Amino acid sequence: MVDQSVRPPDLSTRPLELTVERVMKSSPSLLYAAWTQGFDIWFAAPDSVRMRPEVSEPFYFETEFEGKRNPHYGRFLRLEPQRLVELTWVTGEGGTEGAETVVSVQFVKQPRGIRLRLRHAGFASEAARDRHREAWPQVLEQLDRKLGATD
Repeated sequence: MVDQSVRPPDLSTRPLELTVERVMKSSPSLLYAAWTQGFDIWFAAPDSVRMRPEVSEPFYFETEFEGKRNPHYGRFLRLEPQRLVELTWVTGEGGTEGAETVVSVQFVKQPRGIRLRLRHAGFASEAARDRHREAWPQVLEQLDRKLGATD
């Protein structure tokens, strides 16, 4: 296995986090690919993704919401094909407020589909955490719907 040592951000002064789970219809390999190569299929604005699925590699993409462009930056911390994607997640006002947060996405096989468990940690404020707590279930629903259309 490739050495995947990387310096994660220090979240000790920002303990706010959330966890969201959803049973997905798609396979772990398709979900993994969506989180490491296909953000523009389900989340990012077309032609905005700059991403190479390698540990320590930075990435960039944009989303568009209510007519506003929202840049997203990060880097991959851990990659375990079909099992885990862990990355940093940085957005501006209305998002992580510039804080380098950590998103960990696990794909857990179960009898009726794949349980996607998303943990997002390191928020600078309760308001930022609460906005993401509200948004992530909708984002995962969109992921499930879009990938279902490509199966």
